[in-house]
Amino acid sequence: MKEQIKKILEKELACSAHNLDHVMRVYNLCHHLAKGENIDMEILEIAALLHDIARIKEDSDNSGKTNHAILGAKMAKQILKKLNFPKEKIKKIQECIVSHRYRTGQPPKSKEAKILFDADKLDVLGAVGIARSFVWVGRNNAKIYSKPNIKKYIRENLGSRTNGRIMNKTKHSPQIEFETKIKFLPNKLYTKQGRKIAKKRIKFYKNFLDRLEKEIEGKL
Repeated sequence: MKEQIKKILEKELACSAHNLDHVMRVYNLCHHLAKGENIDMEILEIAALLHDIARIKEDSDNSGKTNHAILGAKMAKQILKKLNFPKEKIKKIQECIVSHRYRTGQPPKSKEAKILFDADKLDVLGAVGIARSFVWVGRNNAKIYSKPNIKKYIRENLGSRTNGRIMNKTKHSPQIEFETKIKFLPNKLYTKQGRKIAKKRIKFYKNFLDRLEKEIEGKL
Protein backbone atom coordinates (compact mmCIF):
# COMPACT_ATOMS: atom_id res chain seq x y z
CA MET A 1 0.00 0.00 0.00
CA LYS A 2 2.80 2.44 0.82
CA GLU A 3 4.27 2.01 -2.66
CA GLN A 4 0.89 2.76 -4.20
CA ILE A 5 0.63 5.92 -2.13
CA LYS A 6 4.14 7.00 -3.17
CA LYS A 7 3.16 6.74 -6.84
CA ILE A 8 0.18 9.01 -6.17
CA LEU A 9 2.43 11.47 -4.33
CA GLU A 10 4.86 11.68 -7.24
CA LYS A 11 2.02 13.05 -9.38
CA GLU A 12 0.66 15.46 -6.74
CA LEU A 13 3.85 16.92 -5.26
CA ALA A 14 5.71 19.00 -7.82
CA CYS A 15 7.40 21.60 -5.59
CA SER A 16 10.95 20.71 -4.53
CA ALA A 17 10.30 22.15 -1.05
CA HIS A 18 7.28 19.90 -0.53
CA ASN A 19 8.06 16.93 -2.76
CA LEU A 20 8.44 13.24 -2.05
CA ASP A 21 11.91 13.89 -0.60
CA HIS A 22 10.35 16.10 2.09
CA VAL A 23 7.66 13.52 2.74
CA MET A 24 10.22 10.76 3.22
CA ARG A 25 12.33 12.89 5.57
CA VAL A 26 9.24 13.47 7.68
CA TYR A 27 8.42 9.77 7.43
CA ASN A 28 11.89 8.83 8.71
CA LEU A 29 11.77 11.46 11.47
CA CYS A 30 8.45 9.98 12.57
CA HIS A 31 10.14 6.60 12.98
CA HIS A 32 12.90 8.22 15.02
CA LEU A 33 10.49 10.08 17.32
CA ALA A 34 8.23 7.04 17.70
CA LYS A 35 10.93 4.83 19.23
CA GLY A 36 9.77 3.49 22.58
CA GLU A 37 6.25 4.89 22.14
CA ASN A 38 3.11 2.78 22.25
CA ILE A 39 1.45 3.89 19.03
CA ASP A 40 -0.12 2.57 15.84
CA MET A 41 2.78 2.77 13.39
CA GLU A 42 0.55 2.06 10.41
CA ILE A 43 -1.53 5.16 11.14
CA LEU A 44 1.60 7.25 11.67
CA GLU A 45 3.32 6.01 8.51
CA ILE A 46 0.32 6.56 6.23
CA ALA A 47 -0.40 9.97 7.78
CA ALA A 48 3.23 10.97 7.25
CA LEU A 49 3.10 9.93 3.59
CA LEU A 50 -0.14 11.84 2.93
CA HIS A 51 0.28 14.90 5.16
CA ASP A 52 1.18 17.28 2.30
CA ILE A 53 -0.91 15.69 -0.45
CA ALA A 54 -2.77 19.00 -1.04
CA ARG A 55 0.20 21.33 -0.63
CA ILE A 56 0.52 22.22 -4.32
CA LYS A 57 -3.20 23.00 -4.49
CA GLU A 58 -2.80 25.48 -1.64
CA ASP A 59 0.29 27.08 -3.17
CA SER A 60 -1.51 27.45 -6.50
CA ASP A 61 -4.54 29.15 -4.93
CA ASN A 62 -3.92 32.89 -5.06
CA SER A 63 -7.12 33.57 -3.13
CA GLY A 64 -5.55 32.16 0.05
CA LYS A 65 -8.70 30.16 0.82
CA THR A 66 -7.17 26.68 0.48
CA ASN A 67 -5.76 25.05 3.60
CA HIS A 68 -3.68 22.06 2.53
CA ALA A 69 -4.12 20.31 5.88
CA ILE A 70 -7.91 20.35 5.68
CA LEU A 71 -8.07 19.61 1.97
CA GLY A 72 -5.35 16.98 2.37
CA ALA A 73 -7.41 15.11 4.95
CA LYS A 74 -10.30 14.95 2.48
CA MET A 75 -8.04 13.78 -0.33
CA ALA A 76 -6.45 11.18 1.94
CA LYS A 77 -9.88 9.76 2.75
CA GLN A 78 -10.69 9.27 -0.92
CA ILE A 79 -7.30 7.72 -1.67
CA LEU A 80 -7.46 5.31 1.26
CA LYS A 81 -11.07 4.31 0.55
CA LYS A 82 -10.02 3.27 -2.96
CA LEU A 83 -7.21 1.22 -1.42
CA ASN A 84 -9.74 -0.49 0.90
CA PHE A 85 -8.06 0.85 4.03
CA PRO A 86 -10.05 0.30 7.29
CA LYS A 87 -12.55 3.13 7.90
CA GLU A 88 -11.71 3.49 11.59
CA LYS A 89 -8.05 4.05 10.75
CA ILE A 90 -8.83 6.49 7.94
CA LYS A 91 -10.48 8.84 10.45
CA LYS A 92 -7.43 8.76 12.72
CA ILE A 93 -5.13 9.44 9.77
CA GLN A 94 -7.31 12.39 8.79
CA GLU A 95 -7.01 13.79 12.31
CA CYS A 96 -3.21 13.57 12.05
CA ILE A 97 -3.18 15.37 8.70
CA VAL A 98 -5.53 18.18 9.79
CA SER A 99 -3.53 18.91 12.94
CA HIS A 100 -0.02 18.72 11.45
CA ARG A 101 -0.25 22.42 10.55
CA TYR A 102 -0.45 24.75 13.53
CA ARG A 103 -1.95 27.54 11.42
CA THR A 104 -5.07 25.38 11.07
CA GLY A 105 -5.85 26.01 14.73
CA GLN A 106 -6.53 22.35 15.54
CA PRO A 107 -3.73 21.07 17.80
CA PRO A 108 -2.80 17.38 17.60
CA LYS A 109 -4.38 15.15 20.24
CA SER A 110 -3.23 11.59 19.59
CA LYS A 111 0.37 10.45 20.03
CA GLU A 112 0.57 9.72 16.32
CA ALA A 113 -0.61 13.24 15.47
CA LYS A 114 1.87 14.84 17.88
CA ILE A 115 4.77 12.87 16.42
CA LEU A 116 3.78 13.85 12.86
CA PHE A 117 3.49 17.49 13.92
CA ASP A 118 6.98 17.46 15.44
CA ALA A 119 8.57 15.60 12.52
CA ASP A 120 7.12 18.03 10.00
CA LYS A 121 8.36 21.05 11.97
CA LEU A 122 11.86 19.61 12.35
CA ASP A 123 12.18 19.52 8.58
CA VAL A 124 12.07 23.34 8.41
CA LEU A 125 15.02 23.61 10.79
CA GLY A 126 18.75 22.93 10.43
CA ALA A 127 20.60 22.60 7.13
CA VAL A 128 17.66 21.08 5.29
CA GLY A 129 15.42 23.86 6.58
CA ILE A 130 17.79 26.48 5.19
CA ALA A 131 17.89 24.70 1.83
CA ARG A 132 14.10 24.55 1.72
CA SER A 133 13.75 28.21 2.62
CA PHE A 134 15.80 29.27 -0.40
CA VAL A 135 13.91 26.90 -2.68
CA TRP A 136 10.80 28.76 -1.51
CA VAL A 137 12.50 32.12 -2.12
CA GLY A 138 13.30 31.18 -5.71
CA ARG A 139 9.86 29.77 -6.41
CA ASN A 140 8.08 32.88 -5.09
CA ASN A 141 10.52 35.55 -6.29
CA ALA A 142 11.07 36.49 -2.65
CA LYS A 143 14.17 38.01 -1.04
CA ILE A 144 17.29 36.15 0.10
CA TYR A 145 17.78 38.86 2.70
CA SER A 146 15.37 41.34 4.27
CA LYS A 147 14.96 42.51 7.87
CA PRO A 148 12.12 45.03 7.99
CA ASN A 149 10.35 46.31 11.10
CA ILE A 150 8.81 43.01 12.18
CA LYS A 151 5.78 44.46 13.97
CA LYS A 152 4.90 46.55 10.92
CA TYR A 153 5.51 43.61 8.59
CA ILE A 154 3.24 41.32 10.62
CA ARG A 155 0.52 43.94 10.52
CA GLU A 156 0.82 44.65 6.81
CA ASN A 157 1.72 41.27 5.29
CA LEU A 158 0.65 38.59 7.78
CA GLY A 159 -2.80 39.85 8.71
CA SER A 160 -1.58 41.06 12.14
CA ARG A 161 -0.73 37.50 13.23
CA THR A 162 2.75 35.96 13.46
CA ASN A 163 1.34 32.70 12.08
CA GLY A 164 -0.86 34.48 9.53
CA ARG A 165 -0.85 33.68 5.84
CA ILE A 166 1.72 35.58 3.78
CA MET A 167 -0.22 37.99 1.56
CA ASN A 168 2.63 39.18 -0.68
CA LYS A 169 5.27 36.46 -0.92
CA THR A 170 7.74 38.65 -2.80
CA LYS A 171 8.22 40.72 0.36
CA HIS A 172 9.11 37.69 2.48
CA SER A 173 12.58 36.36 3.34
CA PRO A 174 14.26 33.65 5.45
CA GLN A 175 15.07 36.31 8.07
CA ILE A 176 11.41 37.28 8.37
CA GLU A 177 10.37 33.63 8.47
CA PHE A 178 12.81 33.04 11.31
CA GLU A 179 11.57 36.00 13.34
CA THR A 180 7.86 35.30 12.83
CA LYS A 181 7.77 31.50 12.91
CA ILE A 182 10.93 29.42 13.08
CA LYS A 183 12.41 30.68 16.33
CA PHE A 184 9.17 29.79 18.14
CA LEU A 185 8.99 26.18 16.91
CA PRO A 186 11.02 24.39 19.64
CA ASN A 187 8.51 25.49 22.28
CA LYS A 188 5.59 24.32 20.16
CA LEU A 189 6.78 20.72 19.81
CA TYR A 190 5.17 17.91 21.78
CA THR A 191 7.84 15.23 22.09
CA LYS A 192 10.92 15.43 24.29
CA GLN A 193 13.17 14.08 21.55
CA GLY A 194 11.66 16.49 19.04
CA ARG A 195 12.44 19.49 21.23
CA LYS A 196 15.99 18.23 21.74
CA ILE A 197 16.61 17.95 18.01
CA ALA A 198 14.94 21.29 17.36
CA LYS A 199 17.26 23.19 19.70
CA LYS A 200 20.32 21.93 17.82
CA ARG A 201 18.86 22.60 14.41
CA ILE A 202 17.61 26.08 15.22
CA LYS A 203 21.03 27.07 16.53
CA PHE A 204 22.56 26.02 13.21
CA TYR A 205 19.89 27.97 11.32
CA LYS A 206 20.47 31.14 13.37
CA ASN A 207 24.25 30.94 12.93
CA PHE A 208 23.77 30.72 9.17
CA LEU A 209 21.47 33.77 9.09
CA ASP A 210 23.92 35.76 11.22
CA ARG A 211 26.76 34.86 8.85
CA LEU A 212 24.64 35.73 5.82
CA GLU A 213 23.80 39.13 7.27
CA LYS A 214 27.48 39.93 7.89
CA GLU A 215 28.45 38.98 4.34
CA ILE A 216 25.63 41.00 2.81
CA GLU A 217 26.65 44.02 4.88
CA GLY A 218 30.25 43.60 3.72
CA LYS A 219 31.61 42.45 7.07
CA LEU A 220 34.01 39.84 5.73
